[in-house]
Amino acid sequence: MVAATDAEIEPLLNRKLPEGLDVLVTGVGMVATAFRLGQRLGQNTSYDLILNVGIAGTWDRNLALGTVVNVVEDSIYELGAEDGTEWLSIEELGFGQRTYRSNYPISAPLIMKLPQYKAITVNRVHGKDESSAQINQLVPEARIESMEGAAVFFAAQHTQSPVLQIRSISNYVERRNRAAWDIPLAVKNLNDWVADFIASKIQ
Repeated sequence: MVAATDAEIEPLLNRKLPEGLDVLVTGVGMVATAFRLGQRLGQNTSYDLILNVGIAGTWDRNLALGTVVNVVEDSIYELGAEDGTEWLSIEELGFGQRTYRSNYPISAPLIMKLPQYKAITVNRVHGKDESSAQINQLVPEARIESMEGAAVFFAAQHTQSPVLQIRSISNYVERRNRAAWDIPLAVKNLNDWVADFIASKIQ
């Protein structure tokens, strides 16, 4: 189980966790996540599943705060180059890949219940209308934003590891307004879902 911060999985850390569950708290952001997860996977490449969990923002106002979602595709959408007013993705430049996908079956009942979303992973969370407009133009299919997800998918792809990303919605992407966030609800719902999922895996 991979999370960026202790706070996102604190309810789980306060429980007695089953043997065989390896917990990695990486720190915030793609760089920290890629480094810490790369270290761990260099020591052990035989994991049954890499489960990335955390809170996230959304542009989808139909998603209630606290909703738990399955991120099935995630992109480092900023990876590329500006050419005047045009944007060239890393694929268009011929230097790599920016989009990665979950490869874990969604047939399990607990996973099937979750809405499926595409996401972007960013170094800077967005907080102004101009930024959101640009994202809606460049990656209109992406409705979830986090700072780590695509890095986990990247590591899983390069080690051929099963991977699943589960996020709980803490806020809408808008001008920064912490009074409108509900991090406690997002953390509670995320941890409740993960606890049920872990229990289902060890039965």
